Amino acid sequence: MLYRFMGGSDGAYPRYGDLIFDQAGNIYGTAAGGWPDYDGSVYQLTPTNGGWEQNVLYQLDDLAYAGVIFDRGGSLYGTTYFGGSGDGSVFQLTPSGSGWVQKTIYTFTGQSDGRNPVGGLIFDESGNLYGTTISGGPRDGGTVFMLTPQLNGTWTFTLLYAFRCLTNCSEAGPWSSLVMDSAGGLYGTTYSDGLGYGGIYGYGSVFKLTPSNGGWTETDLYDFTGGSDGCGPLGNVIFDAKGNLYGTTYACGANSCNGDGCGVVFEITP
Repeated sequence: MLYRFMGGSDGAYPRYGDLIFDQAGNIYGTAAGGWPDYDGSVYQLTPTNGGWEQNVLYQLDDLAYAGVIFDRGGSLYGTTYFGGSGDGSVFQLTPSGSGWVQKTIYTFTGQSDGRNPVGGLIFDESGNLYGTTISGGPRDGGTVFMLTPQLNGTWTFTLLYAFRCLTNCSEAGPWSSLVMDSAGGLYGTTYSDGLGYGGIYGYGSVFKLTPSNGGWTETDLYDFTGGSDGCGPLGNVIFDAKGNLYGTTYACGANSCNGDGCGVVFEITP
């Protein structure tokens, strides 16, 4: 065990976010809550003689479910679930002296842009950020978005794709971070609890977005049935050297787990 959260000023509930290293071997992550206001935080773990020292880099204004990523200049980027006006935000932390300066680079409106980002962010080679929301958007099933940096320090939001939700629309969209292939295609998962949304059968899906003629084309790679193949994928997918995709589902599958199924690890072969 490297570090045990105490629920105080050090934070609590490091839930869905991935950890990252810097070149010096320090670890960075997020805690979803903590004392005194239960808002999230970004922290650093520094290796010491025989252990690790935790340092909170910044106390956020809301829950932080996703991890953070570095840009080439050493700034950190992440998302908050309810931040900004209540529908979530994307933030930047820039090292300054002995501390970090926070800047909100986008605030979600809960309208066509979506709301409540849970998944993390990724960069492309041009420095654009890509991410997802689990709800909202033009078709109420969550969104995939891009943020483009401008010369004046602002960021421009672009809606890449909106997922459709027909009934019981709540948190059906992507909970995970995206993955980009060498051609610029984006891959991810949509989540569902079997109430009639998220994939053809209502149990989640794996999708691909392909850049095409100034827009993006969505391809449904797999729709979970809620049986032995699993249901409710929450995590992101990964590639192997042959281009196969691997991921997990939250529930369903062959085993019981009180009738809900215990989840599966799956492979999708092109």
